[in-house]
Amino acid sequence: QLVTRIRARSPEFTVADVYAYPRLGAMAAELGARSRGSEPEAVSTHVVARTPRDTQWIQVLLTVPLLMLGGMRWLLLALTVSTLLAPLPGFAALPSADGWLLVAGLALFATPFGRMAIAVVAARLLLRGVEAGDHPRGGSVHLRLWLAEQIAQQSGAVSLAGAPWVTLYARALGARIGDDVDLHSVPPVTGMLRVGKGAAIEPEVDLSGYWIDGDVVRIGAIRIGARSTIGARSTLAPGTRIGKDAVVMPGSAVFGRVRAGERWAGSPARRIGAAKPWWPAARPARTTGWSWAYGLAAIGLSLLPIAALAAGLAVVAGAVAGSATLADVVRAAFGALVPATLVAALALAVLVVATVRVLSIGMTEGDVPVHSANGLRVWAIERVLDLSRTMLFPLYASLITPAWLRLLGARVGRGAEISTVLLVPKMTTVHSGAFLADDTLVASYELGGGWVRIAHAEIGERAFLGNSGMAGAGLRIPNDSLVAVLSAAPRSSKKGSSWLGSPPVRLRRTPVEVDAARTFDPPLRLRLARAAWELCRIVPVVVTAAIGLAVQLALLAAFDAWGAIGAALSSGLVLLAAGAVAAAVSTLAKWALVQRIRPAEHPLWSSFVWRSEVADTFTEMVAAPWFAQSAAGSPALVWWLRSLGARIGHGAWIETYWLPEADLVTLGDASAVNRGCVVQTHLFHDRMMSIDGVTLERGATLGPHSVILPAAAIGEHATVGPASLVMRGELVPDRSRWSGNPIGPWREVVFADYHAVTA
Repeated sequence: QLVTRIRARSPEFTVADVYAYPRLGAMAAELGARSRGSEPEAVSTHVVARTPRDTQWIQVLLTVPLLMLGGMRWLLLALTVSTLLAPLPGFAALPSADGWLLVAGLALFATPFGRMAIAVVAARLLLRGVEAGDHPRGGSVHLRLWLAEQIAQQSGAVSLAGAPWVTLYARALGARIGDDVDLHSVPPVTGMLRVGKGAAIEPEVDLSGYWIDGDVVRIGAIRIGARSTIGARSTLAPGTRIGKDAVVMPGSAVFGRVRAGERWAGSPARRIGAAKPWWPAARPARTTGWSWAYGLAAIGLSLLPIAALAAGLAVVAGAVAGSATLADVVRAAFGALVPATLVAALALAVLVVATVRVLSIGMTEGDVPVHSANGLRVWAIERVLDLSRTMLFPLYASLITPAWLRLLGARVGRGAEISTVLLVPKMTTVHSGAFLADDTLVASYELGGGWVRIAHAEIGERAFLGNSGMAGAGLRIPNDSLVAVLSAAPRSSKKGSSWLGSPPVRLRRTPVEVDAARTFDPPLRLRLARAAWELCRIVPVVVTAAIGLAVQLALLAAFDAWGAIGAALSSGLVLLAAGAVAAAVSTLAKWALVQRIRPAEHPLWSSFVWRSEVADTFTEMVAAPWFAQSAAGSPALVWWLRSLGARIGHGAWIETYWLPEADLVTLGDASAVNRGCVVQTHLFHDRMMSIDGVTLERGATLGPHSVILPAAAIGEHATVGPASLVMRGELVPDRSRWSGNPIGPWREVVFADYHAVTA
């Protein structure tokens, strides 16, 4: 049965291949046990229900009111610029607003404290009375939770400017946060979080405390004991309890309880020994002065894109000066769009390089207090570069990326291929021919006991770090080595070795014979052809700038015609139109550039790869900010993904737009793809892009922050848990439960404390 179903996707697959891969063997054993009637537990007969239509209609009707939260920021930006210019000669056509109105609006919708207040009030009202436990997908509790998350996202509650004040935000939501806690991740809107004194939570830890499992939303409390440390990119499931002085290593997925003083790692996490803190025993003093330094630094960093935008708007202002009417302003503004966009992009790039270079001065390796100059430097560098890879996305995954990283201070060798990496440049060395895939994390700082560790990380010659892979501070990936998708680099390894999973395990790998002229050593003509295609990435940047300019001018026209209240009420409709245009343009770009994608292999130096990168730039620069991010979980996202070629059934719940080759994705009726997932239909080992389909059958679930690789499938009503990796060609049997990185049988889901944290 297993072989038959896999052969439907990979005809060359044989029975012998089942026994060559341990997880395929485990899946075959699962199916075999069921066929003999000797399965270890009763097979579920539950049929996963679709998301109710009433819920989907409510989501659609709430779209415009939700978009008004973002629309108010755009309106205030437009009015601020217009009001400042209106008194000057040549700008009489521009409307102006009362100063008190602007100040009040900016305080509420633009400052971090105002935006946090909006999210807190909404979450407190919407989630009042919500208790931990299991709730129907699409039911009242789930709809209220989705709405609270959307309000937090639309209002920009957790932004760069507000990052140092995230502890105050967490407490306002109802979380109980002890003194001296280093909280560098987003707290849950439910408020069901308790963090003991002196604990440390590194960046990108999922503390949401809920996930969608079939047609059930599991909500639970999370408790983190005093002086414990949670590593970056870890996922804490509902009901997690971390004991005092425990350590959870980066990239782990924790279910249930971690005892005090233990060190856990992996997905699912397991005990690997006693906690052995790397930080000094004495906790450094914390001062109010350093707290304010972090706050001022965050505000300063958040002003970088505003300063760049101001440079672009100065070009537009010069063009519209002397316009007699608002219609003349519109024509002149769009005439200056391209040069204004280029000026703004260049200004932002210069500001990012200058900021990172200045912050890197004096930064050294070692263990330093969080509240210190070095601690502030490394924190600020990661924050500004996280902003950079979003707003300067075309500079990544391109020929210019190595030069860009060198400007930032990294040491990058010849011929390195680097995608959307997040790194500390001064502490990073990437040798010749290395490959860093999407969303990799290199030399990131570590937290613990009030201290921060800063150390160098090195990627060897022709080494490969897969999507969402991590090479932490102090680690080295040797020459010709591979660290696979969603995997952490081991503490020590040999040249040419391959590693998979969390914690990493040795992987057998046979290098693919490739044409060097199309992979590692292309001729000049291919370099010039690729450069020409990569120059096309400026087009989606201009498109997104055009949409932004159109939004501001439309809101100014609404203010001029209907006043402040009319403009505010129409802001949601304006952003709705902007999102529709962005989605449509991105869809048209996909079909024009790559048409229908089919299973195949393409070398790195080929037209298909370059064209697909341009299409991806439309997705990230146009569709994502204007549409996809705000449409998560709603029917609108499903409609758009279908327009890209994805086959998505009725009543599916989709929270991610990361379907790189949507044509090859099939998501059945009532299926669920949680937040942060990647439906990864391609792999890029040995610089060959190998593409194949991915299927989630009816009622199947892919848990949060999970990745499913090409030629894999999840059977009907089956579940893959949080932070899991479904390997290439794997088939998760119908009605079974699997989890882990890589996945293994998950016989019973245990959620330790399904009650809210109490005193």
